Amino acid sequence: MPGIFKLVYYFFTTGLFAVGGGLATLPFLYDIGKKTGWYTAIDVGNMVAIAQSTPGPTGINMATYVGFKQFGVLGAIIGPVSLVLPSLIIIIIVYRILDKFKESQTVQSVFYGLRPASSGLILAAAFSVIQISLLDMANKGSIMGYFRWPALALAGLIFLLQYYKKNIHPIFLIVLAGIIGFVFKI
Repeated sequence: MPGIFKLVYYFFTTGLFAVGGGLATLPFLYDIGKKTGWYTAIDVGNMVAIAQSTPGPTGINMATYVGFKQFGVLGAIIGPVSLVLPSLIIIIIVYRILDKFKESQTVQSVFYGLRPASSGLILAAAFSVIQISLLDMANKGSIMGYFRWPALALAGLIFLLQYYKKNIHPIFLIVLAGIIGFVFKI
């Protein structure tokens, strides 16, 4: 299959099955990278950082980045369109069905099942990002040596600021982390 059609296929299927928003695309992005060799797991971590710091939905930003990196401007257009197209089709169909059956216990049960599935997929992807950015899996020393302590402290600081000071804009936190990382060589 020629490359641009692979891009359509992979992002269309990601958009079809990544239930739960932009971060739910992470497991699929890891899989695309492994299957195609277009990028590494470390690149996915970098994509998340870039996508989180730019305006717009994370999944769309990542699809744009991958599309542009692999196929230029055409890929930057086709990647996100391929990601969004399944949702558009499904929303049109589901709206017509749910409008008729929104009170159905079966429909409610399906949605209760989808929520934990999305959470589990996001947690698995988050663990992969944590392994790359906060753990030193090559360390053969003590258990304490597995942690990249400066990076872990910085992640903890950002988490606490975001969790307890909800009025701090994420871009400020990303810039702050970048400055701290630069100054202290984290």
